[in-house]
Amino acid sequence: MQITRRQALAGAGITILSAGASSRAQAQAAPFRFIVNVGLQNLDPISSPSFVTRNFAYLVFDTLVSMNGRGEYKPQMLSGWEISADGLTWNFALRPGLAFHDGSPVTAEDCVASLKRWGGRDSIGRRLMASTESLTATDARNFVLKLSKPFGGVLEALGKPSVHVPFIMPARIASATPPSQQVQEIMGSGPFIFQRTNWIPGERASFTRNANYVPRDEPADGLAGGKVVKLDRVEMATMADPGLRVAALQTGEVDYLEYAPVDYLPRLRTNRQMKIAEAGGQATLMYCASLNHYLPPFNNVLMRRAVQQALDRTEVLAGAGFGEGLGQPDCASLFMCGAPYSSTLGSELIQRPSLDAARALLQQAGYNNERVVLLHPADSPLLNPYGLVMIDRLKRAGFNLDVQASDWASIAQRWVQRQPLDQGGWNIVPVVYTGFDLANPLSNMGVGFNCTDNQPWGYCVDEMSPVLAQFEAEGDPAKRRELAAQLQKISFENATFPIAGQFRSPAVWRAELRGVIDFGFPVIWNIEKPAR
Repeated sequence: MQITRRQALAGAGITILSAGASSRAQAQAAPFRFIVNVGLQNLDPISSPSFVTRNFAYLVFDTLVSMNGRGEYKPQMLSGWEISADGLTWNFALRPGLAFHDGSPVTAEDCVASLKRWGGRDSIGRRLMASTESLTATDARNFVLKLSKPFGGVLEALGKPSVHVPFIMPARIASATPPSQQVQEIMGSGPFIFQRTNWIPGERASFTRNANYVPRDEPADGLAGGKVVKLDRVEMATMADPGLRVAALQTGEVDYLEYAPVDYLPRLRTNRQMKIAEAGGQATLMYCASLNHYLPPFNNVLMRRAVQQALDRTEVLAGAGFGEGLGQPDCASLFMCGAPYSSTLGSELIQRPSLDAARALLQQAGYNNERVVLLHPADSPLLNPYGLVMIDRLKRAGFNLDVQASDWASIAQRWVQRQPLDQGGWNIVPVVYTGFDLANPLSNMGVGFNCTDNQPWGYCVDEMSPVLAQFEAEGDPAKRRELAAQLQKISFENATFPIAGQFRSPAVWRAELRGVIDFGFPVIWNIEKPAR
């Protein structure tokens, strides 16, 4: 049976009003609707590494420090901080008026418990906690971080904008839930309230305005400033078909797409009713290959290098539709081109990938056609085309691939497990990350998780550890850039997390919206939706 556009929109939780309804009634009845790349399955931003969970969490939770549009770190829940002369003691103060959605006040104890839970999961968080002598509340609104050794990125850690973000939740929840397990109760203090009874996992989530939220006085700027809510109701949904996403946006049945389907961008650019995002720099994305270092064959560095040589960035980006003006195939920086720690050191190892080089590495590694399980996210408009190119390239290089296609939510659950292949295990997953995740060595997936044993890929390179320790302790920006370049070289030599091409995949929204913050992922506060 053929599914109509109306049926598909209804399946995504999008209600279509009857033609006889008045325009005023439509404006009053319709919430602000935005479409995300994949469906929301996990509600916990600490246990889940997914962007969709991060997007969800920014509506419901709040952060102590936030990044503005220029990449600067500003107080958010905090009124400010004081630092001792030796840089080892940080005194933090909460601003007044902060409350969770159940009406209970946000306290310093909540902040301490939330940071400790986050610090057991996140790459920067783990390193910050390892450098911490104590983290204690001194009263209801003040807490103190005492470092046992220098740590040059305290504000970078607390203001980390993407996976995993140190969101604040009640101490009773944070203290009772290990960071690798999902919290059972969603209780934030952010600008929107999650309507859990209306949640359809993988399809739709609903939110209402938090009338008791007290925004900062400053104008909204990136993730920083005043989170002034001008929308009473918000719906976050997904649609598998890119054409339906665009059709729904053009008819006004949805207001915002997290990513504009690349094949439709030329048409959208000529439509005066549409606005295309222009955010660059850390807002750009990078295709990568998540390799399971725990299992053969990728516990062998030569096998990992073979994958890196097979991933031709020009072919990957062209195959995924990110050609001229969107893709940067010449970029060979692990920390993103156009970002603070961009470097070319060690890039000669990956500058000219080729299938011949990949085949030679397979032979050198003694590869004997062993099965390689690749989990292919077929439902993701971003990852599906990239995965198809990866599959083709790896097969042509000589890998014996067992391609197991599924939806991203199911893959994400398998991805964090460590079972053998015959018990649901995996070897390789095509993934995509933003510059917000990759630009800082301490959060970069190919560097920051070295020897932490708390993420799916599981690499541990001995020579990387002392350089990482120097980087995290260093406060001088120039010296940090030198150390970051060394870390990049070590990562490329060990193929810890192969990269496959930097690109822009811009958001698109209806031009009638006012106050949209062009940041690189959905920022829903400050938006005003006019009646029509």
